[in-house]
Amino acid sequence: MKTARVAYSGAIHTATPYDDSRLRLADGRIVLHDDVVWLPPFEAGTIVALGLNYAEHAKELSFGAQQEPLAFLKGPGALIGHRGHTRRPADATFMHYECELAVVIGRSAAGVRRDCAMDYVAGYTVANDYAIRDYLENWYRPNLRVKNRDTCTVLGPWFVDAADVPDPHALALRTLVNGVVTQQGNTRDMVFDIPALIEYLSGFMTLAPGDVILTGTPDGVVDVKPGDEVITEIDGIGSLRNTIVGDDVFGR
Repeated sequence: MKTARVAYSGAIHTATPYDDSRLRLADGRIVLHDDVVWLPPFEAGTIVALGLNYAEHAKELSFGAQQEPLAFLKGPGALIGHRGHTRRPADATFMHYECELAVVIGRSAAGVRRDCAMDYVAGYTVANDYAIRDYLENWYRPNLRVKNRDTCTVLGPWFVDAADVPDPHALALRTLVNGVVTQQGNTRDMVFDIPALIEYLSGFMTLAPGDVILTGTPDGVVDVKPGDEVITEIDGIGSLRNTIVGDDVFGR
């Protein structure tokens, strides 16, 4: 089952797909995609992001194999929904998207073994986690200005139940910038798969329902500018659209 969260007519609603251009709200009303504000499709808790979790992307950035996951935290203020606007500061010289499979935790997880780790997954969504590389202090320690910026992490449009994704490690993903494919990959190429990440993280922190693991991005990142439309897609999960805007949209 696919569900979304949208703002419509002064309230927040759960919605499901109706057809290619319309949604069905939980109260039965049918509304156009264009008439709602899309929110992240669930109320997110702690956001754990993975860096360099695809080997080819690590090579793209001139890094070798990792001995353990490179993980860092993000606050919920970084999140926006489908069709949202992501700000590119005027002083940025290289800002890029990152198409990622987002894993949503369904129940409290502490000290979980990898052989039962998938039992703790509620579902999945698409993430686009932007980075401004010229703000980076150290590749192995992503700092707040790079990875915890307002509007820099887009989630949606759908939350897809885990039961509807038979193999989350065999999903093609891609990014299109202004309609041109610039990034392609497959979740089978993760360095650390989902069970390994849940086992690793739950070994020192308790994961709670609604927590999100952003599982990393493949190679193929390019600079994006104000006015660019960026679509990140994962087969079976969804197609997430957003637009890059300048400081003026935010009054800065």
